[in-house]
Order: sequence, then structure tokens, then C-alpha cells
Amino acid sequence: MRVLDDLDALAGISGEELGTSDWLEIDQDRVTAFADATGDHQWIHVDVERAASGPFGGTIAHGYLTLSLIPYLGSQVFSLETPGAKLNYGVNKVRFPSPVRVGSRIRSRVVMGEVTDLPTGKQLTLRHTIEVEGQDKPACVAETVVLLLP
Repeated sequence: MRVLDDLDALAGISGEELGTSDWLEIDQDRVTAFADATGDHQWIHVDVERAASGPFGGTIAHGYLTLSLIPYLGSQVFSLETPGAKLNYGVNKVRFPSPVRVGSRIRSRVVMGEVTDLPTGKQLTLRHTIEVEGQDKPACVAETVVLLLP
């Protein structure tokens, strides 16, 4: 795990790969729990029998479930231990190039993006590429934005 603890040194690692997380299996229980939490019970996610004859040969994870795993997967790659508050500010770009079939394993590859000085601290972007084991196309590519306050 990469420890990021120096506000002034962050700009020097812009563009650098921070590493990859461990693989995480996406099981039907997780997908169903996400459907229950969000109210999104589309059959492609929760109806195992119907999805078996659907376009992906089985159920798939919600794109937003995959996106929501970025904090968990990212915490295995890096730790922000700078002084002051760390605030999730948002996401600049998100794409879901390929589905995550239930039973697949995913991981995040993280690259440090731009570091910008602000009057209140620093803003940094992190590019997360959620890879699916055995697939060429990623499941999700997202650029997250974090505010670091002194």
C-alpha cells in the first residue's frame, strides 16, 4: 500500500500508477443487496433464471455498484494520511465499458491524476480503472476528485 502523507509531494507523482487492489469476487448476494438498497431490481441484476437467457448469459452487477466499490478497492492501494480533512468532492468522468458478470472478480488499478492548489488546500484527481479478471475491457473507468484541507 502506498502512503500519501506529504501535501507538497503530491504534485510530483501526478501521472504515476499507485498500484492495484486485491481481486474481489462479485457474488449474487452483493448484487441483490445493492438492488435492495437502491430500489433498482431490474431483472438483468436480480432474476438469475431470466438473465441466464439474456444478453450476458447471467446476472450482472449494477454499474453503480461497481462504482461504489472504488473507496473499498482504493483503500487497498493507497492511504491519504495528510494532515487535515479529506473530502470526496465528486467524480469528473465515469464510463462502464463492459459488464461485470456475477461470479467475476474485479480489482482497481489507480493512477494519480492532477494535483491543483486551491485557496482552501489541494484538489487531487485519481483515475480508477476497474478491471475484470480475464477480460480485455475494463468494467469501469472513473476519475474521482478529493479535496485535501490543511
